[in-house]
Amino acid sequence: MSVDLSLIERSACDVVELLREEAVSPHDLLDTLAAQAARVEPRVNALPTLCFERARAHADALLKKPVSERGLLCGLPVPIKDLTDVAGVRTTRGSLVYRERIPASSDAGVTLLEAHGGVVYAKSNTPEFGSGGHTYNSVFGITRNPWDPSRSAGGSSGGAAAALASGTAWVAQGSDLAGSLRTPSAFCGVVGLRPTPGRVAYGPAANPYDTLGIHGPMARNVTDAALLLDAMCGEVNSAPLSLSEPAHSFLAHARSPRRPARVAFSAGLGIATPEPEILAICRKTMDRLAGAGVGVDESDLDLSAAKPAFHTLRGIAYATSYEDVLAQHRDLLNPNVIWNIEFGLQLDNRAMRSAQRTRAELFHKMNALLQQYDVLICPASIVLPFPVEARDIREAAGQHFDTYIDWLAITYALTLTGMPVIAIPCGMSASGLPVGIQIVGKVRGEAALLSAARAIEEIIGTWATGKPEVH
Repeated sequence: MSVDLSLIERSACDVVELLREEAVSPHDLLDTLAAQAARVEPRVNALPTLCFERARAHADALLKKPVSERGLLCGLPVPIKDLTDVAGVRTTRGSLVYRERIPASSDAGVTLLEAHGGVVYAKSNTPEFGSGGHTYNSVFGITRNPWDPSRSAGGSSGGAAAALASGTAWVAQGSDLAGSLRTPSAFCGVVGLRPTPGRVAYGPAANPYDTLGIHGPMARNVTDAALLLDAMCGEVNSAPLSLSEPAHSFLAHARSPRRPARVAFSAGLGIATPEPEILAICRKTMDRLAGAGVGVDESDLDLSAAKPAFHTLRGIAYATSYEDVLAQHRDLLNPNVIWNIEFGLQLDNRAMRSAQRTRAELFHKMNALLQQYDVLICPASIVLPFPVEARDIREAAGQHFDTYIDWLAITYALTLTGMPVIAIPCGMSASGLPVGIQIVGKVRGEAALLSAARAIEEIIGTWATGKPEVH
């Protein structure tokens, strides 16, 4: 056994370089992660299912190949969100319905990631069916924020974000519908990228033509997120919308930061009101960009029409995927999940038509704005990480929310546009909790977005002052 906890502090790109030089082996990394998990997991609960035996077998197979044939990640360990199947590994989707489920085959995205040299060693925690911005479920319980274990890690990729912040992952796979990559990134002080629909393939899915729910990378910095995005890309037969790998790697673009000339800033996209402290930190971030020579303009972008449209389209997605689960296992489901599915089942054609028209209008509005600016920037969450006992947020900054997901409007409004969005940390609250911004790129513009985000990261820094309480 070879444990070197100093490796935890290294970037994913650095660790991959060490793997290529054979200065460390995948087994060294797995030993280190196992030791770190033993230290921090009892307080965080980010990775409730570990599969180190499977990971070691995969590492052994990789080590039989020449270094040049070990893929982009070359044996880098990667946790997979518990919504996504991994062959032979318990995959519960955070639900009592599937609490003992062990799939025989992996999701196509996992297979692709492993083909690119990723080594799966854990499943990260998620709310039931990914249904919310706080990670808890009846199978594994609550995932806690490493900066303050009394606070939420966000959701639904909360386990992935908490693993990154607590040092039990260098990169992590996640997914996003209403903000599930971006909200936990903001809460835990890490990076989460929601790519263009189809950029990261997965499947087979109940609705392979869905463009709301996507998979994407999480990491501790922009460059590491780009590395993982490269390893997640590729056409997959079971995913009809999947895009081919780019001609030039996303990592190369992140390593060539290009400072945006002009950015638009919106406090709330016309649909949300952030808490004053969050808005103040985000405005200070804009001041720092302006001080570095970036042109920053206040935007009057109004995406307020997104609320009914998103509810409708999300409801359709839940009804499509889980109608039979509701009929057969209603007594085992979280009330919020029941509400999601039933809402989708009662929708009429008029609501569906209106939602599609609104989504088109929002896309055209965002596309027009991004013809004038390199990127749009806004807060990644309107609230700070909240106490874990709260199941959701129903009021913030003087706003009352009708449903348990409407506090996520600042992220789900951007989901409807289909534009790539990256969340990065931008500062800390007075209470020592992370705050993040979202950076929105142009259509299919992950390459330019990553380059701009890396340049912004250089100006404002990666980690804010201090270190998570649990690390």
